[in-house]
Amino acid sequence: MREEILKQLEESARLKQSLAATQLDTIARMAETLIRCLGAGGRVFTMGNGGSAADAQHIAGELVGRFRRERRGFAAQALSTDTSILTAVANDYGFEDVFRRQVEALVGEGDVVIGLSTSGNSPNVLRGCQEAKKRKAKVLGFSGRGGKLRRVAHLCLIVPSKSSPRIQEAHITVAHILCDLVEEALVKPSRRKT
Repeated sequence: MREEILKQLEESARLKQSLAATQLDTIARMAETLIRCLGAGGRVFTMGNGGSAADAQHIAGELVGRFRRERRGFAAQALSTDTSILTAVANDYGFEDVFRRQVEALVGEGDVVIGLSTSGNSPNVLRGCQEAKKRKAKVLGFSGRGGKLRRVAHLCLIVPSKSSPRIQEAHITVAHILCDLVEEALVKPSRRKT
């Protein structure tokens, strides 16, 4: 059991080191995009399925609540949380449109939409991102091997792994980095939450 624990921890660490070697510019540009959006009073919308839905909610929660600094809430919303909307749209239009329809209703020019998909090929995330681009929002993709999301997003984090758990661990690590950079840029110095 200890060997398996060590193996998985080391695998996760190697993957994050790989991101440090290959994705620094993408992560920095994502941070700049979020800082511009939120600094101008824009909104951030997140979406994903399963564990990626939980990560989407996590990101929105960190932005609305706080990450490490006391501050005003930033405008952010996870599109995976309203069961009435999700079930109505899925029933009336199909599950592939549950995010697209919400983007159509809520997203405006200058907003940011974050689509999370470990495969990079989730049809509902892709449709939501495509609609966001039509609405002149910036699209940030969080994917595994890239998939179709790499072509749809303005910027796409590509985690070089086939393991959904490892990909999701990398996604939330990068999301935490982004939240920290946003606060660093937009919040006057104050005490950090420990």
